Amino acid sequence: MVHAFIMVKTAAGESEGLLAEIRGLESVVDAHIVAGNYDIIAEVDGQEVYDVLETVSSSVQGLGGVSDTKTYIAMG
Repeated sequence: MVHAFIMVKTAAGESEGLLAEIRGLESVVDAHIVAGNYDIIAEVDGQEVYDVLETVSSSVQGLGGVSDTKTYIAMG
């Protein structure tokens, strides 16, 4: 099992709507609006690293209002 954190930067005023969409994605365990360089942090689980990357590239980055993402794979 691979656990990862996806940092999501959104367009102005889009965070709350995107939070609900991101939480609704199958592999997303949880997501939160945060203050800082990114607007949302999502926790994702996948069987393989490929599954996490697929979630980021196909699901999260495809949402309207997402301007940037950064993915961190948990090492332990």
